[in-house]
Amino acid sequence: MCLILFAWQTDPRYPLILAANRDEFYSRPTERAAFWPDAPNILAGRDLQGGGTWLGLTRTGRFAALTNYRDFRHPQHGERSRGLLVSDFLQSDAPPADYLDRLSRSGAKLGDFNLLVGDRHQLWYYSNRGTPPLEVPPGIHGLSNHLLDTPWPKVAEGSAALAALLRRGPDRSPTDIFLILANRQPAADRLLPDTGVGRERERLLSSAFIASPEYGTRSSTLLFFSSSDMATFIERTFDAPDVYRDCAFRFPLLAPPPARGGI
Repeated sequence: MCLILFAWQTDPRYPLILAANRDEFYSRPTERAAFWPDAPNILAGRDLQGGGTWLGLTRTGRFAALTNYRDFRHPQHGERSRGLLVSDFLQSDAPPADYLDRLSRSGAKLGDFNLLVGDRHQLWYYSNRGTPPLEVPPGIHGLSNHLLDTPWPKVAEGSAALAALLRRGPDRSPTDIFLILANRQPAADRLLPDTGVGRERERLLSSAFIASPEYGTRSSTLLFFSSSDMATFIERTFDAPDVYRDCAFRFPLLAPPPARGGI
């Protein structure tokens, strides 16, 4: 993922409203979202190269999402795919805070990342770029390739657009949220961050939706939890910047099993 916008416990009808874009090289093999045959409790896309995923949830309402932390001036490299953090959490029954605490103390050799993990009642965030695990407070938040709520243009603009949409009340629709994720307007040069990739690359990566010959937005995903414990998951996958397919899942969330801990 390279952009995650979410409203956490701001609407009594929808405790979670999450919208995210996954940006990746087109050549990286990927499976569309589905319940995994080898882990049928998990609904997610799948990275066929690294084996993990970037965003997923379980039938009991555990969910996780990941972005890379971009700093080519001081890069960190890992022995495992960062996407395995998402699938590891989804297959664990550890509470979100415990999972991140153990991860932060594990010494695991991973590339730079931001990780959101939660369930129907709590949401936690951790980055291995210097922040301890923290509980995400209620509100509208954004995450790209820096720390949570860093006001990069697409984070600030996307969060503001989501807030404006939610203020409209119950007439909002998935189409409205997909439009936020589809914004291809690059940021003004004066607002671009400096992550060591050069001004032209920063400009390309600054829009919510990225389109280039080799790299771009591969999928847009919406995830909603309702107050009646229903989950809605809609994935829009792009075979090309203007060619897409949608798949949607809606199901009641099950009661979670007793926690045993672990990571």
